[in-house]
Amino acid sequence: MILNEAQTDRIIEMAWEDRTPFEAIKYQFSLAEKDVIALMRKELKRTSFKLWRARVNSGISQKHLYKRNEDIDRFRCTRQRSITGNKISKR
Repeated sequence: MILNEAQTDRIIEMAWEDRTPFEAIKYQFSLAEKDVIALMRKELKRTSFKLWRARVNSGISQKHLYKRNEDIDRFRCTRQRSITGNKISKR
C-alpha cells in the first residue's frame, strides 16, 4: 500500500499515542501491527524508534485491545475532536 505524507503522519501520530490500539490503525488504514512497526522504523530516528518500541512493550501502553479495560469500547476519547477522512474537522 502506498501512503501519502498526510496518511503517514497520521499513522505515526496514532502509533505514538498510548491509548490508540493497533486495531484502530488496521481498521482505518489496513496496516497490520508488523507493517506499523516497519513504518515507524523507517520514518523515525533510531533512538525515537527504540523509545517507542520500549514503551509499547513495557506493559503500560494499551496498544493492544486485549490489554485494555473491557469498559472501553471506542478508538478515541469522547473529548477528542471529530476526525473525518483522517483530517481533523473544523468547528
